[in-house]
Amino acid sequence: KQWYQRRVAITAGVLQEVRHLNDALYKRIRTIIETSQKRFFVLCNEHHRATYIDREPNETCNDRNDRAIRVATAWYEEHLKHLDVKVILLSNDRANRDKAVKSGLTSYQVMDYVKSLKGCENLVDHLSVETTDTVKTVHDRKMQFDEHLSLYDIKMGVKSNRYHQGKFEASRENYLEGYVSCSAYDKQVLIRGLKYLNRAVHEDVVAIEVFPKSQWVGASGTVQLDDTINEEEDLNTMPEGNAQDSIYIRPTGRVIGIIKRNWRNYCGVLLPTTNTTSTRHIFVPSEKRIPRIRIETRQADVLMSHRIIISIDCWPRSSRYPLGHFVRDIGPVGDRETEEEVLLLEHDIPHLPFSKSVLNCLPKLPWTIADYEFVLREDLRNVCVCSVDPPGCTDIDDALHYRNLPNGNCEVGVHIADLSYFVRPGTALDLEAQMRGTSVYLCDKRIDMVPDVLSSNLCSLRANEDRLAFSGVWEMTKEGEIVKRRFCKTVIRSVAALTYAEAQILIDDRNRTDALSEGLRGLNTLAKKLKQKRIEAGALTLASPEVRFHIDSETHDPIGIETKELKETNSLIEEFMLLANCEVARHIEKEFPQCAVLRRHPAPPLTNFDLLVNAAAVKGVSVRCSTNKELAYSLENANIPGDPFFNILLRIVSTRCMMQAVYFCSGMLPEEEYFHYGLAVPLYTHFTSPIRRYPDLLVHRLLAASVGQDKTYTELLDRNIVNEWCENMNYRHHQAQLVQRSSIALHTQLYFKDKCLDEDAYILFVRRNAIVVLVRRYGLESTIFLKALDSEVEFNYEEEKCKLTVGRVVMQMFDRVVVQISVEDCNIQHKKLRMKLVNPIIPGVSVEPIYITMGNGEQAHVPKPASIRPG
Repeated sequence: KQWYQRRVAITAGVLQEVRHLNDALYKRIRTIIETSQKRFFVLCNEHHRATYIDREPNETCNDRNDRAIRVATAWYEEHLKHLDVKVILLSNDRANRDKAVKSGLTSYQVMDYVKSLKGCENLVDHLSVETTDTVKTVHDRKMQFDEHLSLYDIKMGVKSNRYHQGKFEASRENYLEGYVSCSAYDKQVLIRGLKYLNRAVHEDVVAIEVFPKSQWVGASGTVQLDDTINEEEDLNTMPEGNAQDSIYIRPTGRVIGIIKRNWRNYCGVLLPTTNTTSTRHIFVPSEKRIPRIRIETRQADVLMSHRIIISIDCWPRSSRYPLGHFVRDIGPVGDRETEEEVLLLEHDIPHLPFSKSVLNCLPKLPWTIADYEFVLREDLRNVCVCSVDPPGCTDIDDALHYRNLPNGNCEVGVHIADLSYFVRPGTALDLEAQMRGTSVYLCDKRIDMVPDVLSSNLCSLRANEDRLAFSGVWEMTKEGEIVKRRFCKTVIRSVAALTYAEAQILIDDRNRTDALSEGLRGLNTLAKKLKQKRIEAGALTLASPEVRFHIDSETHDPIGIETKELKETNSLIEEFMLLANCEVARHIEKEFPQCAVLRRHPAPPLTNFDLLVNAAAVKGVSVRCSTNKELAYSLENANIPGDPFFNILLRIVSTRCMMQAVYFCSGMLPEEEYFHYGLAVPLYTHFTSPIRRYPDLLVHRLLAASVGQDKTYTELLDRNIVNEWCENMNYRHHQAQLVQRSSIALHTQLYFKDKCLDEDAYILFVRRNAIVVLVRRYGLESTIFLKALDSEVEFNYEEEKCKLTVGRVVMQMFDRVVVQISVEDCNIQHKKLRMKLVNPIIPGVSVEPIYITMGNGEQAHVPKPASIRPG
């Protein structure tokens, strides 16, 4: 009796129905079921003689499933009656409840049951709005979106090519625009206006109808944010600006149905309200591509200054906003730990401590290499091996060696930490690493893929310690031609763990003739020749701004910021990592043509480069991009005298034109699609960072099996399973990139918290009513709205020339401007970095510069107190 009290049984039929409707919700329920403290379990009613039922003649599937739930409830009541345990059927289906009560069962609506629980008043906030009266309320409003087509109608329409399906991506710049990628069109299909967006939420899988070609338009080029509350907003509202005159016309259509909702939990804040007694509030998500959400809560006075999590429940036709419910409180707005938690949650980064089952897989400390490993491996401890990494790096997963050979050639070794020795297939440790996919590097901390005892200790190739490695060793001519190659498991002992700066000093100091310095010089000379060969083959050298923060050791707040300076040694390491990855890719693809884990970079459609070509042409520079080799040559020669940063800007914009590089299983694609566009190589993989990337661990296992130093296993040879792993790895890798950028943005905001500075910037993109600028010094990108504050200013947007004329001021892509950077703190909930234009001077738009006159008559910029906000 005690075991059955306060337990929740979910029938297998209900569980499968949830799985069909919402995969994310199904996974959450499974997690709850697997957590014993929650006391949830599954009743396998469909496989039990006493509870299985057949579908009756003329009975719908839904009615049959409802009856199955009532039969299971009745069986439980009979089964437990001798224990005097009360069985309650919870259902929001009134007809099902009525039939249950009529048959003698106890049944409640979820809302009524929760309200009856003593001391759980706030639990009502966590209920889906579909269990409350909110949905009924919104049905009375005038706004009516078009009704979504049924899945059957969508299926038939897609089959006849009348409709198309794809993933919906909301625009980052305009809440009235979105895009759908579908196989029938080379370009994404543009969706414009509330009516045609028709309640699609970012990342939903939708069905669309594409308009006739005569109705195709381009994106508006206008930056519009959903920053007002208007429950009765006209559904026919379109983005500002004339999209018909765009030179970038694309397929245009409307959303006619939802195939799959990909809703998740969202972080954000409640919008302040003057009505202190209201329980209905508007939630503003942190992700600006998600629409505002209406929720009900009785805790608004507490939650108003906190970051919270909500979940979307539904989006009725009659509601301007989707409806959702409160999930949990994260913490106070502005608190660094709270804001970092928001970043991790928003980007779906696994960051909980490793479980006990995972930790049980780790070797006991102190650990030493077993004697038999010296028999199975090559002992290279007498070779002068060293590592070169950024300052403070503790997860050292690669090291190099170089030595001259008697025949005039040289030997180069790339030694990679042998994580596969410690992480065996199918263990809890392996499954956790597979789920995490990658280590995540934030500005002030690292979230490891594997526990620290491996990443920073036993696997890290630290100096003067014996370590297990997987090595690639090549005999090469002095011109970089490979003569011989071999892959083997080894034992190494690094003689030095250097930073890039330390290695550069050893290379530059010609007075040093020790083996380490000479080896680094040999590697550096060879790296330059390898790089030149790659560039001649068409490899691209792109750019993206990177910054480094100086963090206070006590408060963990940023106290300094600088752009990362790249040295020759950065390129040295990169070249040999690329060499190893290419060589391993060639080897494992030959040995395992159906299941090799590779990485490809698809060639972007030529239309992706239209903006780049037009912007460069305006500056008198020709960019050709029919092949990667042409593009590489154009970028190498795209220079403007007196403006050294122009070439970097051009490479930054080129990066935005590229497709995403992805992992894939070799047996799932034709060989012509294996090509890596950016590197200009036919085969590529990731082998060199197993401590922080799960794909590298899989590649190690394949490589080890191919050289007879490990065994394969069933899953590793199943291309369908490997393909599923690749999809997860692509997702985790992409999310890690996004959260790293968000972490930089957060720390930049913290750095400018009490500052107000003027800085040089360059225009990256031009919009109808705004410019997107890059502050070179901080690698900071932001949108500046050019709205006149005190006077009427005429705007003239010339899309083809990438030019915006505001009054008499002309601004084009790549122009230099001066901006003012500060943190907008007028609203504690929405503190954000804000840039304002200082120069050029546009009346009513530009703000006064911040400077003082020094004793020598020169003007110098100085920080302005946070309490003083110009403009």
